[in-house]
Amino acid sequence: MRGTSLLLALVAASALAGCMETQSGAPVLQTQGGRALAGAAAGAIIADATDSNAIAGAAIGALAGGASCNVGVGGPCYR
Repeated sequence: MRGTSLLLALVAASALAGCMETQSGAPVLQTQGGRALAGAAAGAIIADATDSNAIAGAAIGALAGGASCNVGVGGPCYR
């Protein structure tokens, strides 16, 4: 049951992710802050699903999401 809920939440979040924009018009997931927030959420969800520390998972996810702008993963980042 937990896996089904997790999968449903991920599908719903990805369906809505394309609709998010900042005030400057750049999509949220193409800013470093937006990627850090998305990484933190994903890290916390994955850590919770694997019975690990959700805070540590969120911290690692935020670092990975924020750093993804600097390595060119997922397209360019805007300010």
